[in-house]
Amino acid sequence: MPDDADLPRRVTRKVALRTLPLLFALYVVAYLDRANVGFAKLRMSDALGFDEAVFGLGVGLFFVGYLVLEIPGALLVERWSARKWFARILVTWGFCSMGMAYVTTPTEFYVLRFLLGLAEAGFFPGVIVYFTHWFPRAERARALTGMLVGIPISLALGAVVSRWLLDQGWLGYAGWQWVFLAEGAPAVLLGIAVPFLLTDRPRQAKWLTAEERDWLEATLAAEREATPAANAMRVRDALKLRTVWLLALGIFCTNLGGYAFVFWLPTAVKGLLAGLGQDAADTTVLGWTCVVYLCGIAGVVTSGFVSDLTGNRKWPTTIGQLGTGLFLALSTVPDQSWSAVFAWLCCAGFFAHFWYTPFWVLPTLSLTASAAAVAIGFINMWANLAGFAGSWAVGELRVAGLGDRGCLLILACTFAAGAAFVAAVPVQRPDPPGSADEW
Repeated sequence: MPDDADLPRRVTRKVALRTLPLLFALYVVAYLDRANVGFAKLRMSDALGFDEAVFGLGVGLFFVGYLVLEIPGALLVERWSARKWFARILVTWGFCSMGMAYVTTPTEFYVLRFLLGLAEAGFFPGVIVYFTHWFPRAERARALTGMLVGIPISLALGAVVSRWLLDQGWLGYAGWQWVFLAEGAPAVLLGIAVPFLLTDRPRQAKWLTAEERDWLEATLAAEREATPAANAMRVRDALKLRTVWLLALGIFCTNLGGYAFVFWLPTAVKGLLAGLGQDAADTTVLGWTCVVYLCGIAGVVTSGFVSDLTGNRKWPTTIGQLGTGLFLALSTVPDQSWSAVFAWLCCAGFFAHFWYTPFWVLPTLSLTASAAAVAIGFINMWANLAGFAGSWAVGELRVAGLGDRGCLLILACTFAAGAAFVAAVPVQRPDPPGSADEW
């Protein structure tokens, strides 16, 4: 008979090992299919005659489509089935991503990017809600870290794979077309497998013992009951809370710079290298870009550890936002060598992936399950609205003649503004340091 004192750690470890590898793989594929257009752009724009404004608008329209099903997607996970909803998302976004290989006109580019966003809508807020069904509060940031580390890994992997694919010409397709075909197919395959691999709720988990299921269900239920105003909170009340709006505006400002940084980094690196008289070949550019994204892996892991160790979620978020802004600004200082500029970009890459793990724990700390689902969807709507606005604005600014350094400085300011909003968020007393058991 196992020692009851070991039950929480044993259950949490089981849940983590069962759910996180799959969700990690799903998120790697998701982020790669949304961001690979930044890699393909190095050849795609010239091949199709798209200028920076066309590219910026097309990239941004992904987020318009994403907005449409944001809140419904989160509620479907809460009230229906995560595995069925995720399967639908994966299959449709995989086909839309692969369809990007056949784009020939700006209109087709706009339509496919919009449909890709529509197909993927609800996945991320759905995962956040899904975690509330499986992980007690003290372990939630670490669980998010296990999935969100997929963002920089996806970007770094995408840079490496796309660097190779851009030079291929199989079956008469150009390299940029193979970027979409090869990187979109895994989503379809994972979508077919998800219903057989994912479990919706602990009570359905045959891979847990009866004792383990009962403990997990009781623990999560007790946390929901202990949430302030748990019995009085209505779903629509979530949208009236000052905290929800501060978080929404905080991530809006942050993602104005964050998504633009992801999508335009290869272009900016290419311009900076050329301006400094360095090798600016596409394969060289993606090599440097990959290293910046690899620094983000350390950022995600470190932030999850720090926020769990201290029990604080707000200040690691603001430190990440301010750090990104600072180092992006330093990269714009004139008369620096490429080594110095690249060092600043690597530091910016670290902090650009430092803030979001603790940030996404904040909405789950003071709302009921349904209200939190709506709040998360609402906050992520603003995050994705920023993705549209930031990508479109950078494209227009570049067409208007603003250089790479000027664009990076503007992005730095948006990160600082996001930190100001999050710093104003009132939070409950932090979880006790070290309260989360080791997995």
